Amino acid sequence: MDVLLFGPPGAGKGTQADAVRAALGIIHVSTGDIFRKHLREGTELGLMARSYMDKGALVPDEVVVGIVASRLTEPDAAGGALFDGFPRTVRQAELLSEWLAGHNRRIDIALNLTIIDEVVVNRLSGRRTCTQCGATYHVENNPPAEDNTCLRCGSAVIQRKDDSEQIVSDRLATYHRDTAPVLVWLREHTQVVDVDADRPIEAVQADLLRALQNPA
Repeated sequence: MDVLLFGPPGAGKGTQADAVRAALGIIHVSTGDIFRKHLREGTELGLMARSYMDKGALVPDEVVVGIVASRLTEPDAAGGALFDGFPRTVRQAELLSEWLAGHNRRIDIALNLTIIDEVVVNRLSGRRTCTQCGATYHVENNPPAEDNTCLRCGSAVIQRKDDSEQIVSDRLATYHRDTAPVLVWLREHTQVVDVDADRPIEAVQADLLRALQNPA
């Protein structure tokens, strides 16, 4: 089963991804992790991506989808994948759909986490991230240890630069301009289930898992 976890930054996609992936027994596709692997290993796709990044240019959609597709060809991806925060443009959605169709697969369902911008700004500006394992916390709702260390691995927990209030607002503007149109495309091509993300984690998770149990 191939599933999209969709929504703006701060909607809780990363928080919910593990539960969705585990429920379906599929891999979790993180574009950031895949990109870093290709860049680190100096693959042809990685070098191509770096040639754009070094110039400060956006990596073309074809290259982005090519890098994601390279992960989908690995044996553990045969049973499906959870796409978290990808695709980010309509063109990426089209290219992903074409690749999946060529391998007798399709986007089976898109889980859309809905939330207003004001809540996102509060969530992300209060977010803290472990420098070692990447675990995320929130200063109000899910704080780290009292000495600002990770409850999972004990490493330092910090506020990332891109979690400052101004940068969060800029990221939301980019999302509304470039990524929100993907949702329109998805509604025309697959089942989309909207889930209110401005609730306790457990309530959101229950609705996501319920949607997966009763796909159209």
